[in-house]
Amino acid sequence: MGKRKHNSAEVKKAEMKTTYFARLTDVPTSPRKMRIVADLVRLNDVEQALAILKHSPKEASGRLYKLLLSAMANWQAKNEGVRMEDAQLYIKEIFVDSARQLKRIRTAPQGRAHRIRKRSNHVTLILDSRVELTEDNNN
Repeated sequence: MGKRKHNSAEVKKAEMKTTYFARLTDVPTSPRKMRIVADLVRLNDVEQALAILKHSPKEASGRLYKLLLSAMANWQAKNEGVRMEDAQLYIKEIFVDSARQLKRIRTAPQGRAHRIRKRSNHVTLILDSRVELTEDNNN
């Protein structure tokens, strides 16, 4: 059993070297609002997604814009010497998970109290290349 566990850890480590992602945690925006913006850029090329996010009026688009820039920087760190335009990067996956909720009380008429749930979310963005990167592409 021990070998299987060790082998899967090595496979996962090798996968992480070819996966380019960025994660944003505890964003104080409801997951529903963030998913609307995430759906706009899913499976788009990086340049097109940056343009969409830059010109979107939604508050969540500014946060996703910075997250996409971070994922691009992570890609650049793992692929030194390769031009981003040659790689044809695109957003392979983007998903929004709900995070913790802050529960607050708001006063209501006749001595009652209403519960207010201030929601937050986690966003994970994964980039991929449309072309295979080899040593030939580096030159």
